[in-house]
This record gives sequence, structure tokens and C-alpha cells, in this order.
Amino acid sequence: MADVEGLAGRLRAALGAERVITDRQELRTYECDGLAHYKVIPALVALPQDAAQTAAVVRACADAGVPFVARGSGTGLSGGALPHADGVLIVTAQMRRILDVDPADERAVVEPGVINLQVTRAATPQGYYYAPDPSSQQICSIGGNVAENSGGAHCLKYGFTTNHVTGLQVVTPDGEITRLGGGRALDPPGYDLLGAFVGSEGTLGVATEVTVKLTRLPEAVRTLLAAFRGTDQAGAATSAIIGAGVVPAAIEMMDALAIEAAEAAVACGYPEGAGAVLIVELDGPAAEVAAQFDEVTRLCEENGAFEIRIAADDAERALFWKGRKSAFAAVGRISPDYIVQDGVIPRTALPEVLRRIDDLATSHGVRVANVFHAGDGNLHPLVLFDDGVEGEAERAEAASGAIIDLCIEYGGSITGEHGVGADKAKYMPRMFTDDDLDTMQLVRCAFDPSGLANPGKIFPTPRLCGERPGRHQGAHPSQEAAKPDWHGAEVF
Repeated sequence: MADVEGLAGRLRAALGAERVITDRQELRTYECDGLAHYKVIPALVALPQDAAQTAAVVRACADAGVPFVARGSGTGLSGGALPHADGVLIVTAQMRRILDVDPADERAVVEPGVINLQVTRAATPQGYYYAPDPSSQQICSIGGNVAENSGGAHCLKYGFTTNHVTGLQVVTPDGEITRLGGGRALDPPGYDLLGAFVGSEGTLGVATEVTVKLTRLPEAVRTLLAAFRGTDQAGAATSAIIGAGVVPAAIEMMDALAIEAAEAAVACGYPEGAGAVLIVELDGPAAEVAAQFDEVTRLCEENGAFEIRIAADDAERALFWKGRKSAFAAVGRISPDYIVQDGVIPRTALPEVLRRIDDLATSHGVRVANVFHAGDGNLHPLVLFDDGVEGEAERAEAASGAIIDLCIEYGGSITGEHGVGADKAKYMPRMFTDDDLDTMQLVRCAFDPSGLANPGKIFPTPRLCGERPGRHQGAHPSQEAAKPDWHGAEVF
């Protein structure tokens, strides 16, 4: 970057010296997100405290022709917040005010640094909660959820972040503050720019205020844990439940290796001998939940469940969920290194795909733990390896890629909720044609003609804005410094 000190001086004047970081040792704190095997040290870090300061940072970058990357809590698992080596990392973690909770309109207005679970805690006393619940909801931020269109265990019934955001205040890549969507109103006229922004992974600008829907607390919640001898039976039970017209709030599956990890980490006490467990949660009107619960229990038994536990109270329900919510981090108890993958398949293909993942693990000489959202077929295979063993990291990477190819083969997707980021850009041409990718990049160029907002993400060969569609240039240089580093990988 030309004149780093000059840009740093301008940012210090706008934000205050304590909110601009240039010391290399301090910068290393921000060198990666939750996907720790890609690391890039940014040229500098800015810590704005409001929309005006964020706009000042972006304007300074635009004036200097310097790329910028927005980052929330840094819990992402796709390298979406991987810094640019010659750019500014805009960290929104200090923008953490809940500006309004309005039960009458069933809305809350929050800044992007607000932690996901804090929205529910603020709304619960008034009888509401915020439905999207990633496993990292105790530490992930709303701004990051907007960028990645995050889901969670309850997205089966309630949908992803995009289904719960009704308005945004954003800083555009030229440093202007504008609003997208209807805010407290629904379905504003015109193009759905709000829908384009949610899930755009920081490539269209920076969200500085988010208006979200609040969901009324259900009258009843019932949760069961069903143990099966293997994933075939658990997958069949999942399809049977959905096929019967029952839409639970959540259906989560863990296989034997994931259960082993959870037991080592949090001693969740799942049934011994289980090759797979399902956690099924129903919520809604009490009479409806009671009727559906009986049907779910019957379907699990008919499909081979050898033990079913019903949560007697909130404490037992929390224990069921404790193992599932801790699974990603828990895998560190049984493997020194691992890759978190994220793909989607039709739920009816679960038994066959899980068998083929097991075959891939065997053929590549690695282990794979499966823990995922079974209800909507969103897989999270965890590929385990030891980087201290020569060649094992490469075999794990090959197995991980083969799993993504498997998801595509079955008509699925390369990502369900973690995003494309830097990690999966190379897989985009396997899902989309050149014309598809060109069209997507035209949208990006409409927002960011200078190509400064989170460059090098999503697209394998970013097209320079103004270039004719179909004539791709080489890969953007922003990721040249990204070198895989498998040591000490830790995800949430």
C-alpha cells in the first residue's frame, strides 16, 4: 500500500489514535477469522465506533485507492474476513449498541457489533426472541451474520438471517451512508437491494445498523434425543418426519465420532452405543406440539431408534443441546487439527451421502466427524488430521474437496451458511457457468466499481469493473499472501 503512514494519520484524525492499529504484533490478532489455516496480516486496523466513523474510514480508503475488509467478531469459517495485506481491516466489534427493541412492531434495531444472543436476551423480557441461532451465537456478531447470511439449528423452521432482516443502514464502497430495505415496514417497492446485500460477504459495503424481526416466544417447546445404531437409520427418520408434514424447529444429527468428541469435551451423557443421534425440537401452540411430538417419537422408533430421551425441563433440554452446540470446538479433544466443511444436499440423500463420505475418509486415510442440520441437509463434515504427520494435511484437504464435489453431484451446494469467502472461491465454477459468474460480478461492480470492498473473495477470477463479461483476468492479488497454516486451527 502506498503511504501507509499518510492513511493512518488521516484515520487517527477521524477516529482517534487509540482506534487505529499499525503495530505489527497487534495486527497479528486480526490475521485470520475462525478458519485459521489462512492468515494475512493487514496493513492497518481501524476500530470505528459509529456509522459516521465507518464512513470516514471507507472514504479515506476510496480516496487513496486502498482496499478494505469489514470484520465483526471473527468467528467466520470461510475466510470471509481474511484481511488484505495492503489494505485496511475495519473492525465493527465496538459498535455494539442495541438501539431499540419494539415488541409492538416486532422489530429490534442494533449495531453490527451486537452479539447474536444479546438480541434474544434483550427481547425475552417482552416475550420475544431472535430466531437465527448459529452455534457460535454467544460470540458471533449480527454484522457478520448479515455478511454470511448465517443460519443455525432452528433455520429449518424459521429461515436464515435474510428472512429476519428488514432494513439496513450501510456504508457504500465510496463512503456514503444509505439505507436499504423497508426498516419496520415490509416489502418496499423497487429492486430487492436488501436481499442482495445480505449474504454478500462484505463485497458490497459495510452494514452499520441492522433492523431485525423479533419472533414471539412459543407457547410450548419440547425436545427429544433419539439414539440410532447408525446414520442410515437417523437419516431415514429425518426424511420420515419431514415427509409426514411435520416441520420441527430443529432436527440435528451427530455421528459416532462427533458424539465421542462432545463427550470428551462436555460430558453430555448421550446413550452408549449410539452410531448417531438426532436432536428434534418442536415449538408452537401446546396442543399442536403435543400431537406432533407423539408422531415424531413414533417415526423415530419405526426407523430404528433404540433409545429416546425426552427433556423433562429446560435444564435437560440445555444438556441435549450442549453437546451439539459444542461439537465444532469439541473435535479439538480428539484431533490436533481439522477442517470444517459446509455443504448442502437433499435431505432424502442423507444415508447414501453419509456412506460415501465414510468411503472418502477411508480412501484418503483420514477421519471425518459429521455434525449437521439434518432437517435441511446442511452438512458440516469435520475432516480430522495431524499436521505433524507428513502428507496428512494434504490428504485432509483432498478429502474436504471431494466432499464438496459430492454435494454438487447430488444437486446440492458448496455452502449452506458459512459463505464462500477465500476458502471456497475455487469451487464456484463447479456450481455456476461463466455467464452466471459474470452476472454476479456485474452486481458487485454496480455497488463497488473500484473493486475495493473485500476483494479476492467469492469469485475465483474477479473481473475488473468495466471489463466485458466473459473475459476474465487473473486472480486478484489480494490473496497472494494467504499461505495455509494448519497449526493450532481453532474454530467455533
